[in-house]
Amino acid sequence: MTQTVKIILTGKDGQLGNALVDKIPAHYNVIQLGRQQLDLSDKEACRQAVLEHRPDWVLNAGAYTAVDKAESEPGLAMAVNAAAPGAFAQALREIGGRLLQVSTDFVFNGSQGHPYHPDQPVDPISVYGATKAEGERLVRETLPATKYCILRTSWVYGPVGSNFCVTMLRLHRQKSAQNETLRVVADQIGCPTSTLNLASACWSVINHQASGIHHFCDAGAASWYDFAIAIGDAGVAAGIINQSAKVVPITTSEYPTPAKRPGYSLLECTRTKSALGIEPNHWRKELSIVMAKIPKPT
Repeated sequence: MTQTVKIILTGKDGQLGNALVDKIPAHYNVIQLGRQQLDLSDKEACRQAVLEHRPDWVLNAGAYTAVDKAESEPGLAMAVNAAAPGAFAQALREIGGRLLQVSTDFVFNGSQGHPYHPDQPVDPISVYGATKAEGERLVRETLPATKYCILRTSWVYGPVGSNFCVTMLRLHRQKSAQNETLRVVADQIGCPTSTLNLASACWSVINHQASGIHHFCDAGAASWYDFAIAIGDAGVAAGIINQSAKVVPITTSEYPTPAKRPGYSLLECTRTKSALGIEPNHWRKELSIVMAKIPKPT
């Protein structure tokens, strides 16, 4: 008989949290915590949640992800993205549990032209990236290597929540109706990753008791420009929008933002595929699967 695994899941109401809840394995007892149940900016509350529930794992899917807003709210971003996982790690060290910390490609500076390996040094260029890197450091320095898994991912999107895909569908609808073009950055390269695949990877980490630093994203590569065009085409094919807008490529310098983004942030995922026994879909195939889950307008 399979022993029940007790897990605290944070960020249950976020886009990744939604996908994780939908895919909870049958033999898991998951304590689902959203903002109403646990304030991730309160590190003492994070610690007490672990000591109260005494989980086998904490799956920390909650995060401060407003990349540009973080530049003006560094304290809050640091509390949520660094102090919270640090507090989880401290409490788990006391009770003997494990931590799955979801992290990001933004811990790298994006200056190299080949995929980043999990063991490469981090060098974030934004407040968001710096806070996620600090969260990683606190986890690594607090827990033994066998008691944590840091799972970095990239360009996360899904059928719900605030993300590039949902935003682009809205803009395709608006711009095509007004016969206007859609200008999208074409000189940042990464890999879109669906919450559906990422959620499966997270549960697989726990199933396999994977440890150390891992990278997971869907297969392939794209610029935001490529992704925007594909979203328009897939949105039309799925009947979500009637027509896609014409997408015009622009440079990062033509679209200034408060936070700097890595120019190249593909992640080397070989270690993770081997450890978890999974082979991710190409991002274009996964995009069509996500589109099938987005409600059509009535």
